[in-house]
Amino acid sequence: MTAEFAVALPAIALVLAACLGSVQLAAQQVRLTDAAADAARALGRGESAGEAAAIADRVAGGAVLQVSVDEPFVCATLTASGSGVLAAVPLRAESCAVSGGR
Repeated sequence: MTAEFAVALPAIALVLAACLGSVQLAAQQVRLTDAAADAARALGRGESAGEAAAIADRVAGGAVLQVSVDEPFVCATLTASGSGVLAAVPLRAESCAVSGGR
């Protein structure tokens, strides 16, 4: 029984690390989506891209903001990479708002 457990333990630890990493990645994607919505609303109110990036950085630190305008909408796209075990996974969220503040 002990030898079988010693062989299975690394596989169990790997599966557990992958599960915990995927939960962390999903939580980071939710924060990124929320930050994109906040940034798009700020841009729609007429705030500058720098102010929108600061708002997005408060919610999802380390994300890169790209702004695109497709009248009458202004869109915010945030990109970031995962963290921890799944750091190589790219994350992306986009949100648009009506640009009524200009």
